Amino acid sequence: MPLKTIPIKAIEIQFGKIHDPRINRSKEHKLIDIITIAVCAIICGAQGWTEIELFGNRKYAWLKTFLELPGEIPSHDTFGRVFGLLDPQEFQNCFVEWVRMLNEITSGQVVSIDGKQLRGSDDGVLGKRAIYMVSAWAEENHLVLGQRQVGTKSNEITAIPELLKILAIAGCIVTIDAIGTQTKIAQTIIDREADYLLCVKENQGHLYQDIRLLFEYDQQQGFENAPYEHTKTVNKGHGRLEIRECWSTSDPEYLHNLRSYAKWKQLRSIAMVVSTRIINEVETKQVRFYISSLESNAQRILHAARRHWSIENELHWVLDVALNEDRSRVRKDHAPANLAVLRHIALNLLKQEKTAKGGIHAKQLLAALDQDYLLTVLATQI
Repeated sequence: MPLKTIPIKAIEIQFGKIHDPRINRSKEHKLIDIITIAVCAIICGAQGWTEIELFGNRKYAWLKTFLELPGEIPSHDTFGRVFGLLDPQEFQNCFVEWVRMLNEITSGQVVSIDGKQLRGSDDGVLGKRAIYMVSAWAEENHLVLGQRQVGTKSNEITAIPELLKILAIAGCIVTIDAIGTQTKIAQTIIDREADYLLCVKENQGHLYQDIRLLFEYDQQQGFENAPYEHTKTVNKGHGRLEIRECWSTSDPEYLHNLRSYAKWKQLRSIAMVVSTRIINEVETKQVRFYISSLESNAQRILHAARRHWSIENELHWVLDVALNEDRSRVRKDHAPANLAVLRHIALNLLKQEKTAKGGIHAKQLLAALDQDYLLTVLATQI
């Protein structure tokens, strides 16, 4: 198809609405051109402003077929200055709208919420700490749904509700590690017409103690005549044996034995998940407790608890290994947070493109070598 008709309209529609923070006399380059070049460059493996400029200069003739480029290709200083000025919250909101416009999240699927520190964004000379981003990951769709930067004077507990409020998660199961096990966060999830599965650890005080004692007592009795559902999975291979078991209950007597029961919006079940791993005859065991707005269903709860970790394996790990996020030395102003969003845009497009075989890094290399494939990635309906 003619390059002028390549379907990048979704990027133009959503990210073209961002307020341009530059003064008029410094607008030599169109903002949407700057954003689009950066997205294309990161899809092809660029990791910083100098590499984005290099990509733009080498692909100028191709980019000119669908971008205006009134000032030709911006310099690396311009890329850094513009993304340092852009309002990161507005950029993140546009990202969420872009995902929502192009993809319908499947009801009932797991949406994992977790934070990640961008280690390279710290600046000891200026006393600037590395920034922290909280992201939402749709496990079945393999998509980043949105993100929020944790403020310098706040923490994940503040950022998580802000993120949840802008996501379209009705009918989904939201999973969060223990830091997100807060009554206000549970309330926010219910308000968004979703369900929650929240991990409970020692930092939850009475809640953790009450749940642990309930399960320990019945476990000592072999769960005989106890009102639990139970499921078990066994995975074996490569010298490793993994056994996962889940016990869950919605018994009213058990729930009302929790001293903080009334504080949790629509708390309907509690669960215990025991994970046993045997490698070379060495056994390790981990026990986790959960509260949930789901009715007791051990199989469903075990699946959701296990899939929560896909955000580590399929998002955070890929960002570090394929896109070298932790090695990025971009530090100035809002640039680290906005560069993180650019990586999420590129990652969503690369993950959803299915015609090429191989991992993310292989797709990046192919996109850099083959402009037709890069067009295919840009045209991907996430």
